[in-house]
Order: sequence, then structure tokens, then C-alpha cells
Amino acid sequence: MKIVGYEMAEAGKPVRRAVRPERPLQREEVLVSVAGCGVCHTDVGFLYDGVRTRRAPPLILGHEISGRVVDAGADAAAWIGRAVVVPAVLPCRACDLCRAGRPTICRRQIMPGNDCDGGFATQVILPGRDLCPVPGSDGNADAPLGSAPGLTLRHLAVVADAVSTAYQAVARSGLEAGDLAIVIGLGGVGGYAAQIAADRGASVVGLDVDPARLAEAASLRAGLALDPRTLPGRDLKARIAEHARSAGAPETRWTILECSGTAAGEKTAWGLLVPGASLMVVGFTLDNVELRLANLMAFDARAVGNWGCAPELYPEILDKVLSGKIDIVSHTELRPLAKIEAALEDVRNRRAGRRLVLTPGEEEDS
Repeated sequence: MKIVGYEMAEAGKPVRRAVRPERPLQREEVLVSVAGCGVCHTDVGFLYDGVRTRRAPPLILGHEISGRVVDAGADAAAWIGRAVVVPAVLPCRACDLCRAGRPTICRRQIMPGNDCDGGFATQVILPGRDLCPVPGSDGNADAPLGSAPGLTLRHLAVVADAVSTAYQAVARSGLEAGDLAIVIGLGGVGGYAAQIAADRGASVVGLDVDPARLAEAASLRAGLALDPRTLPGRDLKARIAEHARSAGAPETRWTILECSGTAAGEKTAWGLLVPGASLMVVGFTLDNVELRLANLMAFDARAVGNWGCAPELYPEILDKVLSGKIDIVSHTELRPLAKIEAALEDVRNRRAGRRLVLTPGEEEDS
């Protein structure tokens, strides 16, 4: 077994090519041949922004993984040969938190590219639990899947985090048909949050500062797209309320999904609180934001953080992707894993118009 990947040797430095020595699999482990691994802003945060990984470098990053199980320990042998999506957060399933139904805050959870080597590699060794099998796939990374044109196992890498995190955030918000959903940041996670909210029958408003993303908002099923910089706080809220009235949505109980991971986005989200609002904090930033917490009391509103997605939600998410109810192909760009440095720089500088998925090839075998 030869695992070739690109590791973070130390924070602040570019990734470097690495070869991991062969080792026997533990009874509960699987070896996944990587079809694709998505590039997330979290990876950039680890590499350049001072966010610490739980396992110290050197470490192969990458937590959005799809692929085929090619080997396994004795307790996980049933997975061999199956195409899978690897949840970005793998809970232990044995602790009090897991037994209480809170797997995403399990203190013994494993996140690829954080607690162990991740998917920016040809193969990855992981716990053989809570993997999500891909119906209709024989493991061929380039074979068509489902009813969505152009969909392959490689594209499904984004289900591991970008799609699933958005899905859990929307589900936990309590959003219902006829409600108003405001998505701040229409990038990787936010774009899927908009689609998922619309799929639930909500009216969707998308906010972003990127003209290209605003131009594509309709393809994400947003009925209104605005640049919040062009409208002072009260005017922005009034414009959204006007849209809510025209769409037949209430002017209370708005669901606000902060997906930008920026201080400006968080301030905008806070300014949009209305009576009964639910603010879902999905994006991450190290920047500090000054807020008046009493607004939660005054509006009888709530603010909820969302970390990852419970593995039990993945089959229903995957069903929506395979049926085309959630479009990932139009919002994903496949690139060779060997071009990882350029991909990371594009994500770091917000030049990537789509979610980037890195795909291993012959370059890593040479």
C-alpha cells in the first residue's frame, strides 16, 4: 500500500508532496481509494490563518472525501468494494454524547484532515463506521450516477461537508414550507443552503458581495439576490420584508443562515433579526464581532451554531443529490490533485467560482 498525498508540514507554508509508509489496518479501519476530495475554507484556515489542527503537522489535509473501499480490517470487511461518501465528522458511537443523540459534538470524533491524515491523497485510512454507501455505483470514479446529468462519484465529495453541513443547518432551523430563508454568503456551503431551503418550500433571499455569485443566485433558487453593501441596515431589512410580503412569507420567524464566515456577514445577519427569528451560524471566522446580545431577548429569537452533520442524515441527502433535487454538478469544478497549490490559493483569495474537488491521477503514481 502506497499512499501519496500533499501534507501541511507546518502552518503558513505551502503543502508538500508526501508518501506514507505501508501499515497494517486495525480491525475497525478501512482503506479508501480517493475519487475526489473537496477544498474547503477550513483547509485554508488550517494552512494559512492560524486555525490549529487537532493532530499536529505534518498532516495531509482534506475532509470532503468520496471514493471506494479497497481494503479493510476484520471488523469492517463488509465495506470492501463499496463506493462511499465519508462524513466529515465520524463520531465514536460509544460515548454519552453519541448515545444521547449528539454525535457532532462527540469528544472522540474523527475528522479527516484534522484528527488524522485526510483526502488530499491517493488513499486514506479511516474508521470503518458511519460511511455512507453510494447506491448504483460500482466504485468507478468517472461512471455516471443517478439522474443528474454529469454526476459522478468524484462530484459526491462535496456531499461530505459543503452539502451536508448546509442540510443539517437548515433541518435544525425548523424551516418549513412558506417560510422566509435568508442565506448570507452564496459560496460553497451557502449555495447549497439556498437550494436546500428552496427544496423545503421556503422563499429564499441570497446576500453576497460577489457580483458573479449574485448573478448565479437564480440557479440556486433564490428569489431575490442583494449586495448588502448597497443598502444601509434598515433599508436592507425593509427590502427583504417587502420581498417576504410579495412572496406570501411572514415578516416574522425568518431563518437566517450565516454562511459567509466573515465579520461583515455576521453583523449583517445580526441586523436582520426579527421576532421569532432563527439565526444559524454556519460559517467560521477568527475575527471578533461586537454584538448586542439583548437583541435575542427583545426579538424572542435564537442563535444556533452548526458543526458538521450527523452521519444518519447522509443517505437522505445523497438521495436528493442523485435525483437532482440538489444540483452539485453545476457548482463543482474538478481539478487534478497535482494542482493542489493553485487550488488552495484560488480558494484562499476567493477566486474559485465553484467548489473545487481535487482528483488523484497518474501524477501521484509516478
